[in-house]
Amino acid sequence: MIKFFKRFFSWGEDLAIDLGTATTLVYVKERGIVLNEPSVLVV
Repeated sequence: MIKFFKRFFSWGEDLAIDLGTATTLVYVKERGIVLNEPSVLVV
């Protein structure tokens, strides 16, 4: 898990996160969409 966060945050400023209604997208410049997962909401 720690390796994931180190790699995730090492991309710098070229990162965009879209917290959509149905899915969450993470986009990295020059790599494209690197994460496309269903959004989860707990009430």
